[in-house]
This record gives sequence, structure tokens and C-alpha cells, in this order.
Amino acid sequence: MEAVRIGVIGCGVIGGAHLKVASTSPLLQLAAAADLQPEALKKAEESFEISSVYTSADELIADPRVEAIVLAMPARFRLPLALQAFAAGKHVLTEKPVAMNAGDVQTMIDAKGDLVAGCCSSRLRFLRGAEVARGFLAGGGLGKLRVVRCRAIRSANKKPQTTPPAWRLSKSFNGGGILMNWGCYDLDYLLGIAGWSLKPRQAFAHTWPVPSPFESHIAPGSDAEAHFAALIGCEGGAVISFERGEYVAAEVDEAWQIIGDRGSLRLNIMAEDHKTIWYDEADEIEGVITKPLWEGSEDSNASHDGPLTDFARAIRENGQTLTTLENALVVQKISDAIYASAEQGTAVEID
Repeated sequence: MEAVRIGVIGCGVIGGAHLKVASTSPLLQLAAAADLQPEALKKAEESFEISSVYTSADELIADPRVEAIVLAMPARFRLPLALQAFAAGKHVLTEKPVAMNAGDVQTMIDAKGDLVAGCCSSRLRFLRGAEVARGFLAGGGLGKLRVVRCRAIRSANKKPQTTPPAWRLSKSFNGGGILMNWGCYDLDYLLGIAGWSLKPRQAFAHTWPVPSPFESHIAPGSDAEAHFAALIGCEGGAVISFERGEYVAAEVDEAWQIIGDRGSLRLNIMAEDHKTIWYDEADEIEGVITKPLWEGSEDSNASHDGPLTDFARAIRENGQTLTTLENALVVQKISDAIYASAEQGTAVEID
């Protein structure tokens, strides 16, 4: 397979991860990189063999050698760059969150034509456990789904010595806070292993800012949520119970679960060296029988390599990425509804 000539716009932490994959994978050729910050661009140039470097996205998109582009900057800038790339005939992979809102995602979908486009919210579904869970669910092992549950709470650590990036809790730069940064991973994973069969219809939610004792832990001017809780009703009666938070005044608590009328799965979506997916099976005589569905170790590198190498394969095989823009639109519509419900104090319909 001929290597896909890739250009990466944004050379920060996550952009650097894409540059590393592009420089080592036989499926990819690192053709170009761009960043507005000279220091970031210089560091990238020193760390990787890059054919061309640019201080503007426009120049990279116009480079005829670049076939496909990775957008690795805050969500605020993704829509205009994606549209520009599509107009230039370039395939596009966006970092997560896919965009600022569902309207932006729909605009991307309308503009991409036959080009390949995907989103990196798929990252954790490249882990082995996700593949096992998806296959089991596809076989109907749980019966009719009732509840999909995520509760991922991270308490505050000691006050950091350096201020975290301002975009992480910025509505204007990233469309929101923890829901956009991490909630998209939860939704992509859980909806994805269920084969995108769940159709969200209504959301009721609340969001909270960083608790006052931890305000000094975040960037000044941060205005997005650090904690949210939501109930999402789906077509057919299934419910998604969804809570995630950081800087929370509580002990760490992480649980992901899918419950059907014939059993349930308990799992961790993050990579682990010694992981177990637990299967709670409904048995007419014994009641609920708990046993491991799968045990094994996962390589966290798969979650870093997966989105970009998957993107390259989709381009060369005229296929689709693991998470398409259409899938990402479902995730974004849920996120938009959560924000709307929290603001209005009522349940909100999801189109």
C-alpha cells in the first residue's frame, strides 16, 4: 500500500503524537506540518523528519504533495480549516471534540463529498477490549439493551505548579469543558461498541464549574464546566446514565457498564496491563452468574496509533474511518443537548 502523504496542522501535545505516528508508520509519509507558534514548529522540526514546515495552515493546505490533513488545534478553528481542506481535495481527520457544535459537524459532512473524513474520539476503541465487547454485543449476548452507564470522576490533585492550558475549560475555544474533552471518548466508546444502534432522543442534564477550593488550579478566565451529569433517553426505551467530572470534591470513581435484559458487561474503557471485562449473565436457576468475558493486557500505543493509521487505510481502501463524521455528529448532538438542558433546566429533544 502506498503511504499516505500527511500534513499535521497544530504541533502541540496531541499534534506531536500524530507527528510521531506519521513519522514511524509504513502507512504514512510525514509530508508537512504547520503551527502558528514558532517554538512548537521548531520543536517538531527538530524531533521529526518533516519534508516541509509552514507558519500558516493556508500554506500547508495548498501544498500539492499533501493528500490528507490532521486538524490538531482547539475546536474553534476546525470548521474553516476543514472546509478549506475539503475544497482543496484533501481528506481530513479532526482531533476531538470534532467541532464546536452539531451545526459545524453537519456543515463538514455537507462539504466533504467523496473524501474520507473522521474524528479521533474513536481513540479508545482501538484497544483490544473494545473489539471483544463490540463482538459480544453484536452477537446479542446481552439481549435488549436497557441502561448504558458511565461514571468517571477524578478528584483534584495538589495545586499544579504550572497553569493548565486555557482552552481546556473554554467555551469560546473548545465549545465546552470536560464534556467536550473527555465525554466524547465515553460516548464514542459506548455507542461504538453497541454498533451505533442506540438512537438518542432526549436529554436532561446539569453542569457545574470547578469547585471554589480548586479555582486556583485552572487557567484564569475559564468558563466551562468541570462536572456534568445527564440522563439520555433513547428510542426503544434504553437510557444512557452519564456523569464525568474533574477537579471534583470526591474520591476517584470510574465505572462503565452496559445492561441488557439477559445480562450486563462491566468494563474500563482505558488501557490496562491486566484488564478484565466482567460478564454478569442472567440464569433462570442460579440468578446472576459473574464470570470474565475477556482477560488480557492492552497496549496504550494502539489508542495513539489507531486513528491515524485507520485514516490512512480508509483513504487507500476507499473505506470509512472507525468514527466517521456521521458518528461524530451523534456524539455532538448529545453534547449539545446536555448543554442546552443544563442551561434551560428542562429536558431537551435530540434531533
